[in-house]
Amino acid sequence: MKTKKIGIGYENYKEFVDENLYYVDKTLIIRDLLEKGGKVNLFTRPRRFGKTLALSTVRTFFEAEYDRDGNPIEKQHYFEGKKIMDAGEDVLSKMGKYPVIKLSLKSAKQPNFQTAFLKLREEILWEYSRHAYLAHSDKLDENSRKRFDSFYFDDVDWTASGIPFSDREGRKAALSQEVGRYATSLKTLSECLQQYHGQNVILLLDEYDVPLENAFFSGFYPEMVGFIRSLFESALKTNDTLEFAMVTGCLRISRESIFTGLNHLNICSIRTDSFDEYFGFTQEETEGMLNHYGLSSKVEEVRKWYDGYFFGQAEVYNPWSVCKYVYDHRSNPGRLPEPYWANTSSNQIIKDFVFQADEDQKQTLARLIDGGTIERPVHEDMTYDEIDKSEDNLWNFLYFTGYMKKVSERANDNDILVTMCIPNIEVRTIYKNHIVNWFNQTVRDTFDKKPLYEAIRTQDADGIARIVTGLLKQMISTFDGSESFYHGFFLALVHGMPDYAPRSNREAGNGRPDIILYPETPEDPAYIFELKARKKFNEMKGGVEEALTQISEQNYAEGVLEDGYAGSVAFGLKKKKKSCIARLFEKSDI
Repeated sequence: MKTKKIGIGYENYKEFVDENLYYVDKTLIIRDLLEKGGKVNLFTRPRRFGKTLALSTVRTFFEAEYDRDGNPIEKQHYFEGKKIMDAGEDVLSKMGKYPVIKLSLKSAKQPNFQTAFLKLREEILWEYSRHAYLAHSDKLDENSRKRFDSFYFDDVDWTASGIPFSDREGRKAALSQEVGRYATSLKTLSECLQQYHGQNVILLLDEYDVPLENAFFSGFYPEMVGFIRSLFESALKTNDTLEFAMVTGCLRISRESIFTGLNHLNICSIRTDSFDEYFGFTQEETEGMLNHYGLSSKVEEVRKWYDGYFFGQAEVYNPWSVCKYVYDHRSNPGRLPEPYWANTSSNQIIKDFVFQADEDQKQTLARLIDGGTIERPVHEDMTYDEIDKSEDNLWNFLYFTGYMKKVSERANDNDILVTMCIPNIEVRTIYKNHIVNWFNQTVRDTFDKKPLYEAIRTQDADGIARIVTGLLKQMISTFDGSESFYHGFFLALVHGMPDYAPRSNREAGNGRPDIILYPETPEDPAYIFELKARKKFNEMKGGVEEALTQISEQNYAEGVLEDGYAGSVAFGLKKKKKSCIARLFEKSDI
């Protein structure tokens, strides 16, 4: 069977059907919205877990669409062979029957409030243009048509409407007036659509918290909260033409901040059992995709790297990372897995946490990176301006946005205490990379590497041990919990050595030494480093002996010699609680 194209970057459900892309069938979310959903449904999941595609699926099913001649566009072919077709006539009778408003708020990730608002205004106006047939319709009464036209024909650049740039107060007042006017724009469009179609409106809002997160980090949080609150109150609370709404984001922002007075809000977070399998891939779905692309032997590797998220009662994989893994490995199964999610998600909170962590927090991070757990109270209501007010708030943020996972939970008085850990290798790598970046910056700013480089060139094992021990005492005594961290630690130290380039975990001989320093000139020696961690001081010597034995038995030096270099020198290095020993191992034929 010919394999299907993988839809990397595709978020439009119709394209999955029209272009015959590989699709993990989540269409039963449509049935559950009708049977279990509320008036306004808020879905919070980590980024890249299929929220936008879910909204597109819902829109494709429900929306009443027409071609240029005014004929209804048939929808059934988009769902042939999908699970939703077995949901029963009560559900299928809703197909293509409703006007739909869809709005993505992610374009509001801008450096200031005015630019962010203009982007949201642009998105709203685009949605008005999508319903341009309302502009001259005799189905709308005169008042409704005027209100629609006030937005539909709103092509005036109000930022340059005769107000001098130097008149800051005048421009601020103009912005405030425009913000107030657009606060009712979605409700106005909804009322016009209901009048035209004779059906209440389905409202789909994607990435609702992006403007808030961005505004928090960019310094205009109160202004953005004010606009989003007014927009949502108008569209979701005081809107009699609303059939139902589906809102997606990463984090549940408190009612007091955004959803003021919205008592009918149905919250579906990662702790909610309903809708738990519709975001992320289940074990069965992941194995099915791997089998389709001939990667069934990679199930365990994919599990270790990308599984581990618990939404309600469902254990799911990161769908973005699984798709990227399959895309990269279908033609090269031997390729190493990568932390794909690291390049798509907002890691600013983790970065700030690592760079600002105190000693206790560093010890907690080290324990988590080593596979340990922590127990913290969880509460779903929060605001971005409260995240850094307490450590519990920070762990809540990391938990609800996918950087931690639930192991177990228990009730304690009025709190729910969740035992949590890092979900998988991919997320652990994100933490470690930020720690290494912190270390690199600190080393770059404060540490003179020249004595270390000289000790390596002169094969001075004792000198290397002395320098590294001194640095460990000074810098990262609480980040010393794992062998993998030592690897990154030492790699950062040797990076930048003149006339040498470090390579990590490169094949050599019969295995993969931790670090090899390759010279620019083949006549110069290459250096091999193998690191071993031991928990107790009296075990350190044994760790070094094991490193040296591994270098010898795996023929690491032979592998380097085969690369065309004149020789190699290998060190075994061990660090434990501010102390380090290193020993020189030389090939007899060098």
